[in-house]
Amino acid sequence: MKEYTRAQLALRNGQDKEEIWCAYGGIIYDVSPSRLWRNGHHYEHWAGQDLTKELGDAPHTDQVFGRFRAVGKLV
Repeated sequence: MKEYTRAQLALRNGQDKEEIWCAYGGIIYDVSPSRLWRNGHHYEHWAGQDLTKELGDAPHTDQVFGRFRAVGKLV
């Protein structure tokens, strides 16, 4: 799996490039297909970031990432 830095992840925030990516547990997911991530944000969460610590505030579990394609590893 390709490796990406936090700076590379930050470019996929829904503003700078077409891709909308988020990281969780060291894996980067493409959330672009989700209508909930349009414009790069989902409620108080922003794309292009590692959301591992923020998941505790979400009304869902980490299983939600199973809906999205893993595109790489966060290094």
